[in-house]
Amino acid sequence: MGQAHFNIVHVLALTRRSADMRKQFLIGIAGAATALVAFAVLSRPSGAQQNPAVGPAPLTKSDSSKLKGPKQPIFYRHDVHAGQLKIQCQYCHYTVAASSEPGIPTLNSCMGCHNLILGRTPENKAEIKKLATAWNKKEPVEWVRVHEVAKHAHFPHARHIKAMGPQACATCHGNLSRMPQVYKVNNVNNMGFCIGCHIERKITRDCSTCHY
Repeated sequence: MGQAHFNIVHVLALTRRSADMRKQFLIGIAGAATALVAFAVLSRPSGAQQNPAVGPAPLTKSDSSKLKGPKQPIFYRHDVHAGQLKIQCQYCHYTVAASSEPGIPTLNSCMGCHNLILGRTPENKAEIKKLATAWNKKEPVEWVRVHEVAKHAHFPHARHIKAMGPQACATCHGNLSRMPQVYKVNNVNNMGFCIGCHIERKITRDCSTCHY
């Protein structure tokens, strides 16, 4: 009985380990596939025709001080990643469907692609180098926050994503796929904006819904 019990426990442990390995393998494959797609798109000749509706804005340098929104320590272009490459928001902000906060993508997530994609222009390469330097030194990037809700109000992102689907982001944040640099489209810190949305969708406006 003792040997049989040991064998069963050993088999179950191996099964769990195998499942974990398969999960890690699939995650790795997904990351590699995204990186390869991005690499293929960004490696096209500069004269290749692009769809102007989703292509990046024509910027000739990485200095983003003249663009709308706060200048970030690394010039991360949503119009390239979400627009041109069509990377889904939840690929980077992967906690948004299960957490109150959308979360800032980890440097590991960024480097999963940028270990392969080093940029084509001097401007691209300079920004990716900043990313790689922070990653190698294990130093967090101090991003400048664009959207913020008052501390006495609660906006659970997971609940809204569940109710409105993955495209809900644009309802509050605007069309990020067209933004070279993120800026505030709607005053999300104004209660009237939230109330208007709830009235339009016939959602409860009880005070305890947001103030708890």
